[in-house]
Amino acid sequence: MRVGLYPGTFDPITLGHVDIIRRAAMLVDRLVIGVAINRDKGPLFSLEERVEMIERECAALSNDTGTKIVAHPFENLLIDCAHDVGAQVIVRGLRAVADFEYEFQMVGMNRAMDSSIETVFLMAEAKHQAIASKLVKEIARLEGDISTFVTPYVNSRLLGKLGTA
Repeated sequence: MRVGLYPGTFDPITLGHVDIIRRAAMLVDRLVIGVAINRDKGPLFSLEERVEMIERECAALSNDTGTKIVAHPFENLLIDCAHDVGAQVIVRGLRAVADFEYEFQMVGMNRAMDSSIETVFLMAEAKHQAIASKLVKEIARLEGDISTFVTPYVNSRLLGKLGTA
């Protein structure tokens, strides 16, 4: 069974994330969405809220693709998380050239720790490439329209969290 790991903070999950998840699900038999606890980033949503939103948004994708998609919180090294879930492939999304430098360094470090785990980069569709969770939260805080960046469910959760609903 080919297992993929798509890690991130997902604070919140965006349509860009969903696009990468949909496409990654076609490459593996089981896709684990690694939800980074990452206390340093100070996420707006709790770990439980982020996992719940991912599970809700991925349920239909799992049915559509026939790939089991599960959320898995982690706080250890990415390569250790890959071992924990039995992943042979780490999936990373790229939005722009600016992402590549950091991702290139990360791949090098991960390969030094375990060369048997491959990293696959997927580009989000053009209409989703500019979407970043940080920017979505900022737009929502300033009462802008985020409906083209997140699903209706995540939109309502974010607006409710910020008290702008």
